[in-house]
Amino acid sequence: MVLSLIGLVFLSPLFLFTALILAIEFRGNPFFVHRRPGKHERIFSVLKFKTMNNKKDDTGNLLPDTDRLTPLGMLIRKTSIDELPQLLNVLKGDMSLIGPRPLLIRYSPYYTDEERKRFLVRPGITGLAQVSGRSFITWEEKFKKDVEYVENITLRTDIGIIWKTLIIVFKREGIEVDPNSNPQTMALDIIRNGAYLEEEE
Repeated sequence: MVLSLIGLVFLSPLFLFTALILAIEFRGNPFFVHRRPGKHERIFSVLKFKTMNNKKDDTGNLLPDTDRLTPLGMLIRKTSIDELPQLLNVLKGDMSLIGPRPLLIRYSPYYTDEERKRFLVRPGITGLAQVSGRSFITWEEKFKKDVEYVENITLRTDIGIIWKTLIIVFKREGIEVDPNSNPQTMALDIIRNGAYLEEEE
């Protein structure tokens, strides 16, 4: 919480500038709010900067991500600025700087008992899975990394993850947008019990 407060103070000019530019870009609220399960699967509202508009097709369905992701939104994603508002989640106690990323509520029925260990700690802004390939490892591998982190938490590990995160952000590595994806059809790599697990912004 102390580090998050220092980060917010230090980054406040960037935070306020981004919020203002996005408010103009999207003509309204610059933030994206979504309900996610946190520690012990308690539901909380995760906060991010918006990177996509809400344009829909003639049938009322959201357009594919690449049609809704604006050039400014892509830049914000590549630099991970969209994650900055989550420092407020850390201050509230809903999240930590380091931990498993908070995923969608509808994933919950499909975790194995082993994967459910990710809920023993607060979700993080970044984590072991994010510095181990980010968008280029499978969801099975991400969950294994989450559990590995939970079972081996040390200050040294956290410092290493923060350092690797800074390197990834600086090099803008691991960002990938599926040109054929949209919130209705972007399936994860894992399918259990005949149900598709989807990811959305």
